[in-house]
Amino acid sequence: MDDIDRALVLRLQQDAGQSYAVLGAAVGLSAGAAHERVRKLRERGVIRRTTVDVDPAAVGSGVLAYVMVDSTAWMGDSRVAFEEIPEIQEAHVIAGSASVLVKVRTATTAQLQDVLRRLYAIDGVSGTQATVVLDTFFERPLPL
Repeated sequence: MDDIDRALVLRLQQDAGQSYAVLGAAVGLSAGAAHERVRKLRERGVIRRTTVDVDPAAVGSGVLAYVMVDSTAWMGDSRVAFEEIPEIQEAHVIAGSASVLVKVRTATTAQLQDVLRRLYAIDGVSGTQATVVLDTFFERPLPL
């Protein structure tokens, strides 16, 4: 990746819906050249997908929690079991005191409790430690 690719990716992280003309002008390229570079970034896997940033509270998912999942067995083969819980936004196999870290969004703490029950139903899970987020200062895109 060169400096222009980095600038394109940074701008796309801020607003992936901008036109190639606007994107190109911001980095000194024509619309066609910007489109071609973005296409190549997608082909190389640098850009994995294009999404919309939705306000979770506005769509009824205002409770955010990070849950450390303890286990009695290796959890690296449990991807499907975690994917089957729709409230889990992210799941990471980790090193440390827990085996898996999950990011959960629900509408209420009662729904969060239900997610914790379903986590316990996953084979090998022996415990959870949930941390509920009270406020988010910021979330930033990847620095390039």
